[in-house]
Amino acid sequence: MIKISNGGRFDRVPNAILFDTDNTLYHYDPAHALAMSAVRDKVAATFSIEPADFDRAFATARREVKARLKDTAASHSRLLYLQRMLEIIGLGSQVLLALDLEQTYWRTFLGKAVLFDGVKELLDDIRLLGIPTAIVTDLTAQIQFRKMVYFGLDRYFDYIVTSEEAGYDKPHGAQFELALEKVRPSGNCIWMIGDNPVNDIGGARRRIDAVTLQKLHQGVQPGQGENAADAVFDEFGQVRRLLGRLGQLEVAH
Repeated sequence: MIKISNGGRFDRVPNAILFDTDNTLYHYDPAHALAMSAVRDKVAATFSIEPADFDRAFATARREVKARLKDTAASHSRLLYLQRMLEIIGLGSQVLLALDLEQTYWRTFLGKAVLFDGVKELLDDIRLLGIPTAIVTDLTAQIQFRKMVYFGLDRYFDYIVTSEEAGYDKPHGAQFELALEKVRPSGNCIWMIGDNPVNDIGGARRRIDAVTLQKLHQGVQPGQGENAADAVFDEFGQVRRLLGRLGQLEVAH
């Protein structure tokens, strides 16, 4: 069941709900592992490179790109990681190959990613309650838009804000503040649902004083201290039941 640590913050239906995407609405790690395996296999078969050598080069490339671009959407670019990886193993930029490998990654990723149970049912409930929603997510707009369409979620959300649009990754306040500018909530009770205790939970609390709910599953640890959520849950059905109770209370009042 949902574990609420700050009950005083759950006394009414929220005026808006913000959602993270990756590893919140679906389990990121399995899809990522399969996508990386597909890319690794293609590179190994094409250039007779040992998988371990690919892994080392890719890890170095990713580290270099992130160090250079820091907290921006482009710092997550698989295309930039793959371009630099090809350079590191001595093949040059190989523009056409880099593009092909990026497509291999995202085609495999989207083919293997699966929404958590209860996501669409929760979003249906939210819409019936008349609560506006927004996606607040890192990475570039194009791939995050593609994910929304692939999952069939584009019709469920009123707005989306990416770190490419806002200029910064979470936990910077730009994404949260831009989302509220778009949503224009009728009150100040804003929920933020995410998995990352620092970026989603701590960031939303510090920047917009959000009521925070952390999605827990394999590989995700509850936040501690200032990054501890007001509630933690492991199934979206638990959030549905919480919203249902709050909606009935509001009607009763």
